Amino acid sequence: MTSGLYIHVPFCIKKCNYCDFYSLGGSSAVPEEYVDAVIKEIKKYGDVQYKTVYFGGGTPSLLSAKQVEKILSAADVLENAEITLEANPETVTFEKLRGFRAAGVNRISFGVQTANQRSLKTLGRIHSNQKVTEAFENAKAAGFKNISGDVILGLPDYTCKELDDTVELLHSLGATHISSYMLKIEQGTPFAVNTPANIPDDDRMSDFYLYACQRIESLGYKQYEISNFAMDGYQSQHNNIYWKLENYIGVGPSAHSCFNGKRFYYPRDLHSFITNPQTIADGEVDADEYIMLSLRLKSGLNLADLKEKWGRELSPLKIKKLKILENQGYITFENNTVSLTPKGFLIENAISCEIMM
Repeated sequence: MTSGLYIHVPFCIKKCNYCDFYSLGGSSAVPEEYVDAVIKEIKKYGDVQYKTVYFGGGTPSLLSAKQVEKILSAADVLENAEITLEANPETVTFEKLRGFRAAGVNRISFGVQTANQRSLKTLGRIHSNQKVTEAFENAKAAGFKNISGDVILGLPDYTCKELDDTVELLHSLGATHISSYMLKIEQGTPFAVNTPANIPDDDRMSDFYLYACQRIESLGYKQYEISNFAMDGYQSQHNNIYWKLENYIGVGPSAHSCFNGKRFYYPRDLHSFITNPQTIADGEVDADEYIMLSLRLKSGLNLADLKEKWGRELSPLKIKKLKILENQGYITFENNTVSLTPKGFLIENAISCEIMM
């Protein structure tokens, strides 16, 4: 059986002001006991082959190359598997990146977020544009050809120029993939406690999203998911597993899995993961989830597949409503497939509900 493998690394030097992922600030390295706990959990799954591996966080680039190699050696990773590691530009050197590449990592994802130094400080990021440039150049010199960059839209006092500067920086440095997310104020984060002034309202945020879609595609990246754009041949294979409801196993506190049609996760507790790891059942996948995730993808929802896989068929009334949405520019409806336009992605939840209900 094949699967994707997600390794959560809940350590970082400093928590960012917007981040609600489970991670602990004040860390400069990953404890060996955590690596050992991850390996023990991987081995519990037995005869599974992994076609993708993704080190997420937190800040996975706090791992040493030796630790990455140790984890990968514990898993049955297929030849030519996509192996991604997220990295903070501030935490990598040429030597470290070369070590990651030698350990088997073949895709690196840098958390760039913005090219505006003021905004970086507001976000609580610890890197600079100079560090971004150095990180990309060092990654290429270390042998990485698949390099992604993350961008956050709609920061305080945001402008189209800030967006342009950011995506043009990534493009000039040779990014093969860009992930572009709208800022969201999450409960429990410093931004929720002390929300910055001048965050764009919903209408302005939508404008930035639509502009980002146009601008990023103008640089040669093709949108393949709500927030993701790639040069030809550089889509994230691992993330596509999530959106296509294929098997994936998540290891680490807060990591989620979808395996053999069942969902489960580890609690957000580092101590319990190391001392007595247990997963919690989280239901089974269903047709509604298939609809929602399919519509996140530019390839869209094929209605014949929906009927074959889930026994779900749309009524004539729903088909009529889809035609109205198409006339309004929210979707395309061709070859029995519903695909959202950038404008439609902004109301993806509403369109999903229209099909599900």
